[in-house]
Amino acid sequence: MTSEFADQHDLNYVTYIKTNVPVIIYPYNPLWPCLYEKEKEIIKRTAGPCLLSIEHIGSTSVPGLMSKDIIDIMAGVADKTDAEECQKLLLSAGYDNVKDLDHPEWFYRLGKRLSGAYCHLHIVKENSEHQRKHIDFRDWLCNHPEDAKAYEQIKIDLAKKYRNDRLGYTNAKCDFIERILEKCMMHYSVAIVASRRPDA
Repeated sequence: MTSEFADQHDLNYVTYIKTNVPVIIYPYNPLWPCLYEKEKEIIKRTAGPCLLSIEHIGSTSVPGLMSKDIIDIMAGVADKTDAEECQKLLLSAGYDNVKDLDHPEWFYRLGKRLSGAYCHLHIVKENSEHQRKHIDFRDWLCNHPEDAKAYEQIKIDLAKKYRNDRLGYTNAKCDFIERILEKCMMHYSVAIVASRRPDA
């Protein structure tokens, strides 16, 4: 473990998010899914009645993929009212409200310091386009290792270019992500057409 890694994880979440922490891409850690499962149970136990779904998204959800040390979790709720109640309940589980989001389908991004990583909890509208895109992107990379590898290389290159610009790093990935989502749409469209063909 490098001193840079250790220093970064000595920060509490609010300090971390307000600090210009450099973009660092780490080798895949098999503990990432374990951290997700642990947080999933905490989230369900704390705010279960408000939740309709919980998903592990982002790079740490793709086996073998290098990533920043952030476990991204997406929680689906019925509406803004349930999102507000969920956000309040999760304060007791150590989740800080990073930002109220002015978005019709993405209500909150909460944050929490974990052991050796951080967690972003995204509270979104269930069955929304925003939710579907994140799940589609994850599933595509899990099932298409060549695209996952290409994404990994892009992340490595961009982390060097935007080491001290986290927003620039995030924005620079958008073109690749959109191309993958276009592949998803084409794939699902073909599958739907095929499913409607009469039996020969």
